[in-house]
Amino acid sequence: MGHTLDRIMQHADEIRAEGAVGDTLMRLPDISAKRLRESGVIRMFQPEEYGGQEAHPREFAETVMAIGNLDGATGWVAGIVGVHPWELTFFDTRAQEEIWGEDADMWMASPYAPMGVAVPVDGGYVLNGRWAFSSGTDHCGWIMIGAAVGDEDGNRTDKVLHVLLPRSDYDIDPDSWDVIGLRGTGSKDLIVENAFIPEYRTIDADIVLSGNGWRHAGRDETLYKFPFSYIFPLGITSSLIGMTEGALACYVAAQKERVQVTGIPIKEDPYVLYAVSEAAAEIDAARITLLETVDRFWDKTDRGEEISFEERAIGRRTQISSAWRAVRAMDEIFARAGGAAVHRKTPMQRFWRDAHVGLTHAIHVPGLIYHSAALTQLGGEPQGAYRAMI
Repeated sequence: MGHTLDRIMQHADEIRAEGAVGDTLMRLPDISAKRLRESGVIRMFQPEEYGGQEAHPREFAETVMAIGNLDGATGWVAGIVGVHPWELTFFDTRAQEEIWGEDADMWMASPYAPMGVAVPVDGGYVLNGRWAFSSGTDHCGWIMIGAAVGDEDGNRTDKVLHVLLPRSDYDIDPDSWDVIGLRGTGSKDLIVENAFIPEYRTIDADIVLSGNGWRHAGRDETLYKFPFSYIFPLGITSSLIGMTEGALACYVAAQKERVQVTGIPIKEDPYVLYAVSEAAAEIDAARITLLETVDRFWDKTDRGEEISFEERAIGRRTQISSAWRAVRAMDEIFARAGGAAVHRKTPMQRFWRDAHVGLTHAIHVPGLIYHSAALTQLGGEPQGAYRAMI
């Protein structure tokens, strides 16, 4: 992590400033994407044989948090795009060679939601559909997306694939991303029309989601045995916690010399000081609980022990609660930041907007996960949708 994070922090001031540019462009500025590419953060989960680092997930999480602390959108793109090399490791080696063989820094966008239908044909599938929320997609040369397998009439079945397509096989809708937060992520819609996907560029989603990708691919490294249900949310939640840390840093910097309309300096208001300390402690706690789970899961996986469904459910509950905890704490300080904080020229309002939009991601919705975690602890056996993404 040291070299990757060092490369990022060498350009900390520039990345902060570029955040405002991305917010206007509604995509990551080219220079920001270049900085991420050169830092190596997107290769942290990539196999060593393709120029990757095979880094500890904690190192990845801490790096993404640090980037999110500088700019929310840049952290978000790093956290999402940075997870895709981990899954590509489970695909046929022909697909890996096709993507990484000539360019180890090739990026892949998503999403995994099966918004399109892949109809079987000789040698593969023909894919059609439209996918929303493809973060960082303007800077990616490939996509890794979910697709429902269709029957001979093109109707969806219950089987889901994750499939790979090069940039030549899909279109990006340039007008599909106009939002209030995470604007700089450029999370636009993708459109695929009658694209042929060879079989080797597909993988059964159940293989990945079940945690058996490493067996399928014949990998034995601890990183690739790690549960998908914790790897995938990790980059997203880490970037969000980084945003709240960035908001806190903005608040502290702006309030040092501020005097309230009552004439009382902020640093002499005991109620504000209490709120700041409480918020800082909550954001720290959110960071620590997320990273503690990563360390515990890693150590157990490294010992060759299986992480149970109950442990995974509790881990997901911890991940979700960390996100909500950090954002609630950020709200407490934003409410005490004064009118200046709402001006678009100040970065604090952008952190606030970005974090709230980040909280709406499906990976942060607590309902089913909280239900499953509690039911499992009480001796129950969640079924159907209550087992999804755990």
